[in-house]
Amino acid sequence: MKLSAETRQRLIAANQREYGESYGRLKFPTVEQAQQALARRSELLAAVQDRAVCGYGDTKLDCNGLSPGCRICAEGDWSCLFVTGRCNCRCFYCPTAQTDNDPPTTNSVDFPTPAQYVAYLQRFGFCGASISGGEPLLNPNQSLDYVREIKKQFGSAMHVWLYTNGTLANTELLRQLADAGLDEIRFDIGATDYRFDKLRLAAGLIPTVTVEIPAVPEETQRLKSLLGPLKEAGAMHLNLHQLRLTPHNFAHLARRGYTFVHGEKVTVLESELAALEILQHSLDTDCGLPVNYCSFVFKNRYQGRAARLRNGGFVVKPFEELTANGYIRTLTLVGGENAVENQLQRLSDAAVDPALWSKGGARSTLQIHPRLSPLVDWNAFHLRVGYAGCRQLPSISYNNPFVTLVLTAEKSLVLERYRAAPPLELEGVQRDCFLASITGAGKAGCHETETGIEWLCFERTATGLQEYF
Repeated sequence: MKLSAETRQRLIAANQREYGESYGRLKFPTVEQAQQALARRSELLAAVQDRAVCGYGDTKLDCNGLSPGCRICAEGDWSCLFVTGRCNCRCFYCPTAQTDNDPPTTNSVDFPTPAQYVAYLQRFGFCGASISGGEPLLNPNQSLDYVREIKKQFGSAMHVWLYTNGTLANTELLRQLADAGLDEIRFDIGATDYRFDKLRLAAGLIPTVTVEIPAVPEETQRLKSLLGPLKEAGAMHLNLHQLRLTPHNFAHLARRGYTFVHGEKVTVLESELAALEILQHSLDTDCGLPVNYCSFVFKNRYQGRAARLRNGGFVVKPFEELTANGYIRTLTLVGGENAVENQLQRLSDAAVDPALWSKGGARSTLQIHPRLSPLVDWNAFHLRVGYAGCRQLPSISYNNPFVTLVLTAEKSLVLERYRAAPPLELEGVQRDCFLASITGAGKAGCHETETGIEWLCFERTATGLQEYF
């Protein structure tokens, strides 16, 4: 989906607000530079298109040889537990300070005991869980406890992996992790100047050994030369992700002369091109090591969608629907009181399930399920469309509607429903085109662009890699 001029300006304004006066230190591409970079990206994609599988709306490639954990993540069935915020390395690209030793946390909710986290995994139906940080091996016993408890409860039904820079790994600890049931270990060898020694120790002990590192532009040629040796050392997968700017790594990234691009977050243009170049090299040389480029837009879109779908299922009402992009869609008929009463009579005459409609907060409104739209007297109403999301919170904010989800006698969390956008008011062609799109009924000569509004982002997950601007 190509971004509108209004959306571009909104993203730029949000990035300017995030970085304030420092924003001026960042180098963004001119129109000509952006076009040249897009041409280069198209060239790289064309070079691999017959050999690499572009999946998930063409935001993730190559999907031919994804690790088990990556497949679970891509399908939205993964939970990541940060057992500590501390780290013993200081990588220039790290997005967080990594200095706090917080309780184990996921989605802002603390899980001080393995039993509580296991109850969370069970309640939300996950089939993959990862142990991360910071550096989780700074707390080796705690990390082992969580792995053991998860595998004890779920066995092979739950794939468990651990992220580490490897500096604290040794044969004994790796054996303990294997005995606890760890299925996959991921090394950030970028933290150790691309050393393989700890990776070699893990090979043969942990079933799946993966290397996951950012695509650092300056290291492109070096990483190409390491593909074969990585395979020989025991790596089974190489995941490359995109450098992302944050307030924490701002100074480090800004001084490197990178070209930054706008989006939901600011990312490094050259990092994406480097990842695609390394992917092409791996295919050209047939090195035998599957390379996967995990773009920022893949993470942002698909992990966000998975969370919304997972949470929204607990709060969506029978007359509402969860969209493909995980938002709760509410259709409200707005008319007069008499129009509402007449419409209710029509629904009653049609023996409609009462769960599929609800009187709104005002007497002149009626909320209905989309499949009831053919029964509506549209001469008496205009259509109001609302979109909401649902997020997890550790406690009640009292800002929005919520439900409390009890996990154990000691642990609960809050699911808060929030408005995702101002409501849309539709009539005539706009309304008809919108309803045709969401119901799949179709309408001759009707195009989504005729709605004149931006609602597709709530209905569907955007496709394609990010635009450069």
